Amino acid sequence: MEFKTALFYAFAAIMLLAATRVITARNPIHAALFLVLAFFSAAGIWMLLKAEFLAIVLVLVYVGAVMVLFLFVVMMLDINVDKMREGFWGYLPIASFVGVVIVLEMAAVLWRGFLSYDQQAPAAGNIGGTKELGMLIYTQYVYAFEIAAAVLLVAIIAAVALTLRKRKDTKHFDPADAVRVKRNDRLRIVKIDAVSTRNAAGLAAAAAADAANKEAP
Repeated sequence: MEFKTALFYAFAAIMLLAATRVITARNPIHAALFLVLAFFSAAGIWMLLKAEFLAIVLVLVYVGAVMVLFLFVVMMLDINVDKMREGFWGYLPIASFVGVVIVLEMAAVLWRGFLSYDQQAPAAGNIGGTKELGMLIYTQYVYAFEIAAAVLLVAIIAAVALTLRKRKDTKHFDPADAVRVKRNDRLRIVKIDAVSTRNAAGLAAAAAADAANKEAP
């Protein structure tokens, strides 16, 4: 067995184990970390296939941005893990049925292609490189790329608009009012007459004597 083949089987085994632990781990933080491990293993497989750009994007985008966001959201939310796990095994039959259907569909599409597959030398020396992908994206598929960017922007704005809630028990302010604030709105200078320490002590003694006289019969 070649070293490259051994690496493929190692990465594939780690990815399958991590993907299994994602859905079986009781702690959601552990599940998110196992998903990060699965992404790294998939990136290793992409590197073996000489698709360096896809491997780098998988690590930078999904591991560096999406999974970190998931992890922070899971850690900040007060999630009741026991309540979330109630009825978990009840969905096993339908989940197994959907999984078997997906496997059969993929096998029906790929099986004939694998039977007639002839291994040939790659036509280009840099498969999956950033130069080739960049030339295709910004020349032949530039309109589709711009439409996808606009759709993602609309999705981000819609997600923010749907999750924005104004609660009475939270404090918020208008940034425009904070920018237009002036010194006199935040600070007021009050002029007070100076009082010496001796006069203050005398006034305190007089007040104490007056209170004692009032309490005497």
